[in-house]
Amino acid sequence: MRISAILIVSILLAACSGDDHQDLRQWMAEAAKGAKGKIPPLPQVKPYEPVPYDVSNIVDPFKPAKIGVAEKKGSGSGVQPDMDRPREPLEAYPLESLKYVGVMTKRKASYAIIQVDGSLYQVKTGNYIGQNFGVITRITESEVALKELVQDSAGDWVERTSALLLQDQGGTK
Repeated sequence: MRISAILIVSILLAACSGDDHQDLRQWMAEAAKGAKGKIPPLPQVKPYEPVPYDVSNIVDPFKPAKIGVAEKKGSGSGVQPDMDRPREPLEAYPLESLKYVGVMTKRKASYAIIQVDGSLYQVKTGNYIGQNFGVITRITESEVALKELVQDSAGDWVERTSALLLQDQGGTK
């Protein structure tokens, strides 16, 4: 059986090796006579010209003194935080972690109830909260408005207004 399969395969190969395709070979030779590839020349390479990079007059953004408060104490800006006053408990937390959960009124004064880390704090207008020297300017039934002091890119103190919105029962804004 094996020998007959080998014999059949060799006969088929011998039959295909004939010179039957002479017309195809002749056509390929004629078609290839006039065919020449045209490759465009390479573009001119411009010489590299280095550009000087001078960093001597650029402010280093990673310099710790740039955001330091002690250096800017003597600047000509009129707005500056009071560094000598005692810190209030809610100044240890970022504003994003504080939740305004309610308001109450005592003797015609509004007090906001602020929740942080499972504890409740009672604050009034004039109290400081947040890490950016935020002072409470107004308490309404829907928000606690405050004014923060932050440093801009030049290191000067600027005022920024922020607000804590009243949280509903689910804890979302």
